[in-house]
Amino acid sequence: MTRRTIESTVTIKGIGLHLGRKCDLTFRPAPSRTGVVFRRTDLPGRPEIKARVEEVTATERRTQLGEGKSAIHTVEHVLSAAAALELDDLMIDMSGPEPPILDGSSAPFYDALIGADIVEQEGEPDYLVLTEPLRVIDGNSVYEAHPADELSLDVTIEFSHPVIGRQAGRYVIGRDNYRRELAAARTFGFLSEVEELRAKGLIKGASTDNAVVLDDVGVVANELRWEDEFLRHKALDCVGDLALVGARVRAHIIAVRPSHRGTVTLVREMVRAGRRSTSTKKGVNSMAGTMSIEEIMKVLPHRYPFLLIDRILEIEGKQRIVGIKNVTINEPFFQGHFPGHPIMPGVLIIEAMAQVGGMLLMSSLGEATQKVVYFMSLDNVRFRKPVRPGDQLRFELDVIQVRGAVCKMHGVAKVDGELVAEADMAAMVRDR
Repeated sequence: MTRRTIESTVTIKGIGLHLGRKCDLTFRPAPSRTGVVFRRTDLPGRPEIKARVEEVTATERRTQLGEGKSAIHTVEHVLSAAAALELDDLMIDMSGPEPPILDGSSAPFYDALIGADIVEQEGEPDYLVLTEPLRVIDGNSVYEAHPADELSLDVTIEFSHPVIGRQAGRYVIGRDNYRRELAAARTFGFLSEVEELRAKGLIKGASTDNAVVLDDVGVVANELRWEDEFLRHKALDCVGDLALVGARVRAHIIAVRPSHRGTVTLVREMVRAGRRSTSTKKGVNSMAGTMSIEEIMKVLPHRYPFLLIDRILEIEGKQRIVGIKNVTINEPFFQGHFPGHPIMPGVLIIEAMAQVGGMLLMSSLGEATQKVVYFMSLDNVRFRKPVRPGDQLRFELDVIQVRGAVCKMHGVAKVDGELVAEADMAAMVRDR
């Protein structure tokens, strides 16, 4: 298998659903292993945000990536089309904070990507493969995810409205099936909610031209494309949120009353439980996958009380690594930092981050036990939120530059998807 991108650029223009602002969205080809990336061309420095669940910051009525002025709102329709086409590498330039809503479906994005000509390029695609079922409950939303050789959805929705009621359906997410069964299904909403949502700064760009609107008895100023268009749109949204795995998903998903928040929660659990692989075969993981504490101790020289990582979740070649630290009240540093108000020292958060980075450097060496990593510098260190007992720290480090024996990396630490610390660091490997 090879990775997929598009051959040419294509631009779509319109206003956003929630913010009501104009935006030119341009799909561009991207080099192998770029992933799917949003880029704000209207801001200084053209900031980029990867379409990954770690970047999700809001899920009320839409899925938002990033925060502040550089945030990208309502990404689910765009990502749904890209995921259905199994595009591994794609740059999405935007001149505003929210993609155009267009007719309220993903069909215009899907057709634009088809028109840009999908091409294959070097590199193996990434897959997320489950090895066992998992179940997630988030409020009224209930999900099950089961191992499978393709992505399929069983979706059930239920609304106390005479036009909707209870609807259920099954969809296999393939290129042709998606265009025929889901892509044209439009977003929908209720007149009774308009005032409340606009008071929250949402649906500023909504109208009956870009959404199916319902009053107490029926559809207002529009006609349904299917009797169960509401169900199909919910399935469409699920595909878009599942794309935040950052790989091609191979699973059978059962979703009852799905929501953006619920599906994002499911994605986080799938990323933790699944395996990122360049093979669709269950259990195959050529990206090095997880490493247990026993394997970590074969590589790092650190020992109690200074071994501060518990597991490696991902290693992508020599470019990226993800590891975790489970923080418990039994940590020795909590005795004095602080009595009655336990907070993990920031310097130890950075030390744990550095140890994960050290695993990336050491794991590629044939004789790691004869080597040691020395960290040479720390820059742009920032602490965002305190870390307390019961938290699970997730460290993500990306290699920025390799020059001779020196490697520069950017690292972030997150708890439940929220940024708690970040730093730029430089290190080198030396003989012990």
